[in-house]
Amino acid sequence: MELGADDYLYKPFTIEALHAAVDARLKKAQTVRDEAERKLASLRDNISLMLPHEMRTPLNGLLAYGEILVSDAATLKPGEIAEIGQVIHQSSKRLERLIENFLIYAQLELVAADPQNVNALRVGRTEHPSSLIEEHAIAQAAQADRPQDLSLELADVPVPVAEEYLAKIVDELVQNAFKFSEAGTPVQVKLTEVPNTVILSVSDQGRGFSNEQITRVGAYMQFDRKIHEQQGLGLGLTIAKRLVELHGGTLSIEGQQQSGAMVIAKLPKMRME
Repeated sequence: MELGADDYLYKPFTIEALHAAVDARLKKAQTVRDEAERKLASLRDNISLMLPHEMRTPLNGLLAYGEILVSDAATLKPGEIAEIGQVIHQSSKRLERLIENFLIYAQLELVAADPQNVNALRVGRTEHPSSLIEEHAIAQAAQADRPQDLSLELADVPVPVAEEYLAKIVDELVQNAFKFSEAGTPVQVKLTEVPNTVILSVSDQGRGFSNEQITRVGAYMQFDRKIHEQQGLGLGLTIAKRLVELHGGTLSIEGQQQSGAMVIAKLPKMRME
């Protein structure tokens, strides 16, 4: 079994027992293949549903307003030019984030496949994370036009994650909390410590997750997209989860559907040299 066998029989055995053992293993292998095919089909559907829309929407904005500037620049008023520039800027930022997350996710998968790269990744440290977390959480609240909804409770305890990766984790978790909750409801960001563990948690009172959705969180996965208008490729939470795991931690989700969610990232406490 330690060498990779799936099953074994004691001697002597009957031909019926041999057939039963082989049949059971074949059925188990088929179940695994069926599940893999189901996940692959779901991934294909999600990508084919999201990717064209997410790429074309900002591109359409860039092309349409760029054409207006080319053809009607002489007749446009300064205020109209400023408005067009704002739309072009917003579309560009949306497209930039799509490409950035796509590249980051691909890069993390390559890192995860090489133990040396994983070890190199874990060298990073953030000695004073409270100011960094506060800065990025406030930026996400401002982007959502909900600065008054943000609540911060941050212990300035060292975190075994490089600043750029910690910032990415905070950005993705806080942005999701604002995206999937209503204005006027709180979004709380906490950084606490317990023995041997640093805990970053982000909670909201939005749509939350069902138990099934929690188990299905993954790349290019968005829930109820046909019901709720959403932006993005569904990579943000997966990127945050991958980053936490690559640094030796865990990321979990608590809460029920329609009653909010809390995303909890647990990281091993830095060892004192």
